[in-house]
Parts: sequence; C-alpha cells; structure tokens
Amino acid sequence: MLLRVRSAVSHLVAGLGPGAGTQPPAEPRRGGGGGSSGAGGEEGPRVAAFCRPAFLQLTPEELRRADDHAGRAVQSPRDGRRRLPWSTGYAEVINAGKSQHNEDQACCEVVFVERRPSPRGRLPCRDGSGEPDRGRKGFYFHYWALFDGHAGSGAAVMASKRLHLHICEQLRDLVDILQDPSPPPICLQHDAELSQAEGNGEVPSDALPRFHLEKAVSHESLVIGAIENAFKHMDEQIEQERTSQHISGGCCALAAVYLMGKFYVANAGDSRAIIIRNGEIIPMSREFTPETERQRLQFLAFLRPELLGKEFTHLEFPRRIQPKELGKKMLYRDQSMNGWAYKKIEEDDLKFPLIYGEGKKARVMATIGVTRGLGDHDLKVFSSNIHIKPFLSCFPEVRVYDLTQYEHCPDDVLVLGTDGLWDVTNDKEVASVVMEVLTSYEPNDPCRYTMVAQELVVRSRGVLKERGWRLPNDKLGSGDDISVFVIPLGGPGNYM
Repeated sequence: MLLRVRSAVSHLVAGLGPGAGTQPPAEPRRGGGGGSSGAGGEEGPRVAAFCRPAFLQLTPEELRRADDHAGRAVQSPRDGRRRLPWSTGYAEVINAGKSQHNEDQACCEVVFVERRPSPRGRLPCRDGSGEPDRGRKGFYFHYWALFDGHAGSGAAVMASKRLHLHICEQLRDLVDILQDPSPPPICLQHDAELSQAEGNGEVPSDALPRFHLEKAVSHESLVIGAIENAFKHMDEQIEQERTSQHISGGCCALAAVYLMGKFYVANAGDSRAIIIRNGEIIPMSREFTPETERQRLQFLAFLRPELLGKEFTHLEFPRRIQPKELGKKMLYRDQSMNGWAYKKIEEDDLKFPLIYGEGKKARVMATIGVTRGLGDHDLKVFSSNIHIKPFLSCFPEVRVYDLTQYEHCPDDVLVLGTDGLWDVTNDKEVASVVMEVLTSYEPNDPCRYTMVAQELVVRSRGVLKERGWRLPNDKLGSGDDISVFVIPLGGPGNYM
C-alpha cells in the first residue's frame, strides 16, 4: 500500500488532480437544448469525444481553435448570433495542457415547467423546444450552469445536457403550490382523491396546519429541495448510463436558477459564485474540498471504518508519522474536533491519513481534491480496490438571493466561475474588473457583460511568455480550464 500511496502522491505533486417577470421568453425550452456542439455536429445520446456549449455556435474551424492549448483563444458567443437570455455574458478558455481537451462545460436555458396532467385527462407535455401552448398551466425559470470535469469530460457533458431537465421534472409537482400564496400542503393527495374531489366540485387542501407540532414549510424551501433532488437524480443517471454512454470521471457543478423573483445558486464542488451589488461583494457559494469538509469525511470514516480498506486512518496529524515515533505524543484531531490535542501514537496511526495535503493540494485518499460533485462512480485509490465515491456527495449547497428586496442598477451582476478563475483571482479583483469594464460601456449596451466575462478570463489566463502564462505581476496565470458567466441583476431589458 505504501508504494501505491507514494505513486499517487507523485501524481499529485506533478499537478495531476481532479478537478422575472411573468412574460414568456423569446426562446423557451421544455425538453432540452442543453446540448453541445461537437466536431461532427451530430446530436445523439452518446457523449461526444470533444464538444463545446451549443450556445457558442462554433464553426468547425472555431472548434479547432478552441481546442488549441498553445494559443488558448478566448471563446464567447459571437455578435450576430443568438444572444443569451438576460444579456448574459459568457467566456471560456482551454487549459495549458493539463488535460487533452477542455473539460469544462456550460449551459444557459429558459425552461418551461408544465403542471403534471391530472387523472381527468389534461393533455400531456409535448416534446420539442418550440413555443408552448399558452393555455397550459406552468411557469418559466432561467438557468445557468457550469460543470468542471475531471478525469474526462463525460460526466460534465451529460450534466450540461440533462441537469436542467431534472430540475424541471422536480418542479412539475409544485406548479400550483408555488403560485398559491397559502402555505404548502403537508401531504399531497392521491390522484383518486383529487379526481373524486374535482367531480364533487370541491377544492381539496390540507395546507392549513391541523396540529400544533407541524412545521411551517416555505415555498422557497420547496424549490431548494427540488434542486437538491435534481442533483441526486442527475448523479444516479450518470451512474446508470456510464457504461452505455462511455462516461468517464466526474464533475463539479454550479447552477443558478432564477424563479419567481429569486436566484437559487446551487454548488457542489470548488466552482464559486459571487454577487457584486453597488460595489459590495456577496458570496453565493463556498468551496467543498477535503479541508472544508474534513469533519464530515472523518465522521463517515469513523462510523464505517471498512471504507478505509485497512489502509487509511480517519485521524488527522500535522504531518506523516514515522515508525520510530511510536509511543510518543503527537498533535492530532478527529471528527469532533476543531482544535488540536496530543495523543499517544499507536500502530494504527501509521496508516496513510484519509485527508492529506494542504490548500489546493489537499486530497481525499491521496486521489481527489473535491468532495462534492457528480459522477466518479468508478473512482478508486490508485492500484487498489478501495472506492472513493462513498466519501463524495452529489448534494449541493443552495443559497438564495431575493431580487425583489433591492433596487438593482445595470452594473449589479452575478458572476459564476470555475476554479480556473478563482485559483488566481480573488473576489475583490473580480469585482474590480467588473466595475472597470462596465463603466467603459453604455448601460444599455447588450455586449457589456460578455466583455466583462472575456476580461475576467484573459486576466486569469495571463499572457504567454518564455516561462509560461503569466499575470501582470509575473506570477503564474491559471493553467486550468476557465469558464465564466456574468449575469446582470438589473437594468433595461434584463427581466423577461
């Protein structure tokens, strides 16, 4: 095992890691549209070898340029092509050779959620992406998402095509509930009960609390639950189809949903989102890494030590323990501790720690540097049969921002970025770039947010010099894939 761990750590050192209104929009989606454009331009269930987001509408020549590690040309939606909803800005660039292709994926859609048909024979949902029947009961949500793939792009590609459909499916049971100001019903009635009640002209409802111990559940929490379940079902779909669809690896997932005046930002991984409002920075996510989730991981290993394969210890020490230190007292901490204490070193403490490394180099079982995301169902410790998936969670943390509580100007934005942006650019620097670029364009210029996204990507990538890609301060620029959405929160034409 020691040889296997040393080999895994050598890979780590070498840098190989994981990785509002009610008016309908102009181009809604109901069944899909989150696809990607590939070199062959073919649509189908099988994951393409290399593809970029469909909304970029890249020509074959542009697609080849997007795959060039040497030039690292920034890609954005071109003028004259279909604009993204809300005048959203987007830009991306491939890595500097970290992986064969750009393993990031993105999706931007407007989705129509139709109420599930009742047993009395309401028309079912029709497939297609055309204009929905205006007489049908439902609502729209806007959707933006970034997927940062690792160990292959398969999971990221599938998630970019399917996650918004899972969210839509989860929201279908909530169409009437979310549009009714009364409290949500504690228990939904069976179809037979609904049919009988409708036949008698009654409107059944148990929304009002009948017991003093019933919890009050908000509409907001129902949307959060729908998004959480959608992530779970997306992960299950990847697991079920990974063989037939040739899906490798996994991906971090960051999604923003705008619904009924609120933004729901869901994050599973190390991508991040911030709101910049009147110069103020409002974090809308946090990173999920071995360090930030140390106690959750240790607690699981403590409860289920068989997951460690008799090769790892759930305890954390400041450094590796040497056999000659047996019997000595050394600093440690376990799943219940935030601080440190001393313990006598025993034989089991010589095992490799569950969490090893610090900062961006921290890894779970010397293998993966993120602890939440989609996929990774076949991930094992190097040259072993120890599965890592049990320690990885597909559930996102969802944060909510109520747009109706504030007056927003055209310079207020929500920025979504993969870790290629945040690894070299902090929140204040991002905010500074946003304000600098936006002030140089007219407030009603629809291209201004794309220009912000491009500038954020360029400044994080740096300029190619003799010693690699460098920032203005001569520090290393990001060698990772970089993808950025810039979503305006206010201003003319932004609310649809």
